Amino acid sequence: MDTRDRIVRSAARLFLTRSYRSVGIADLCTAADVRKGSFYHYFPSKTDLAKAVVDLHAEQLRRRLDDARTDDPAATLLAVADAVGEIHDGFERRFGRVVGCPFGNLAAELSTTDDELRAHVAGVFAGWETTMARACHDAADRGVLRADVDPDGLAHMILAQIQGLILLAKVSDAPAAGIAPGLRALITATLREGAPT
Repeated sequence: MDTRDRIVRSAARLFLTRSYRSVGIADLCTAADVRKGSFYHYFPSKTDLAKAVVDLHAEQLRRRLDDARTDDPAATLLAVADAVGEIHDGFERRFGRVVGCPFGNLAAELSTTDDELRAHVAGVFAGWETTMARACHDAADRGVLRADVDPDGLAHMILAQIQGLILLAKVSDAPAAGIAPGLRALITATLREGAPT
């Protein structure tokens, strides 16, 4: 693992388990075992590092969603729920508690104070919603969704449900294992009768 990657991965862990604001440059350098000069060689600011962390999580999520795609549009939508649940189960096993969504945490913490980072996170959410909308439109085109379900509205609801379930699990100490069933329930309610679940 090269120095830049080590810094990004160390920051990803610290931002998840603590918070963006509570982690200083010295903390990041210690965790990554680098000197400040090396840090600033790769990242002119902490905001630049945070964007790299967001991009790391976004790429990992994109791969998981790509892996969830199948020829069956209902199965694809339900696999998204399972993938999100597995990600947060993994975080809980690794850190001993529900740590929240990397994107949602930063959005909540910085949306009114750092426009550059807010816009970067908003772009990730928009891309995620676009990916979900494609899956929802595919399901609608193939007659899997109920006729009264708007695919774009469903994509937005799925994203909102994901964020809401993760936030509630984080603040209530509920296990991450409840995230996937909650998402599956929402998606299942939009499928036409007889669609495979």
